[in-house]
Amino acid sequence: MNGSDWYTALSVGLYGLRKRIFEIVEHCEDDDPVSQCYDRLLILCIFCSILPLCFKGESEMLDAMDHAAVNMFIVDYFLRWLTADFRKPSYHGAAFFYYPIGFMAILDVVSVLPSLIVLNPGWKVMRLLRLSRSLRAIRLFRYSKGFRVIAVAVKKEKQALEAVLWMAIAYIFVSALVMFSVEPGSFHSFFDAVYWSVVTLTTVGYGDVYPVTDIGRLVSMLSSLVGIAIIALPTGIMTAGFMSELQNHIGDDE
Repeated sequence: MNGSDWYTALSVGLYGLRKRIFEIVEHCEDDDPVSQCYDRLLILCIFCSILPLCFKGESEMLDAMDHAAVNMFIVDYFLRWLTADFRKPSYHGAAFFYYPIGFMAILDVVSVLPSLIVLNPGWKVMRLLRLSRSLRAIRLFRYSKGFRVIAVAVKKEKQALEAVLWMAIAYIFVSALVMFSVEPGSFHSFFDAVYWSVVTLTTVGYGDVYPVTDIGRLVSMLSSLVGIAIIALPTGIMTAGFMSELQNHIGDDE
């Protein structure tokens, strides 16, 4: 066997190995026990890395669990980078350059930074980095089939949800502007009026900022009714989209 044959055989072997790694680290298939075990191992690592956040003090056992989980996350990151061209086949070799700037890749890096950067614990920046460790919980969505169905439903209903979002923003601004005009004594700034409008939109009603005049209360009642209608719109859109996608998912499985 000459040099070119060895090169061809090596290339084919590496391609097959990378493809198998991609099948394992990507979305778990029901008939692939190795992929299932890998996903469960990553989920366990996520829980182990988040557990130290539940305690104020430090513990050698918790630190060891965190370091072991971080090492697994690093391995997972490079495995996904190694197989980036399978995830985006249309990008070809450019997929390896686009992967590190993807949302999930950036999330993976940020979530492990607190365990990798060695700084004085008294530095305030460490407090910010510690908060980023909680981002590891978002990684759980990657291994949830239910979340993938929801993500597809959101993508399909993107235009309708964007319309509702702009409607909510317009409602917040207009109602805040009206209330700020009719109730200048109850709101020290326009931001207070915007805060009241958001609280009214979500029907929370903390009661720390409220109108005291009759016209202000009338505007508040109307705003509450409109807010309920706006909040109900995305719920109905998401429910319809989710049920449609769930039916498609069940049909594909059958």
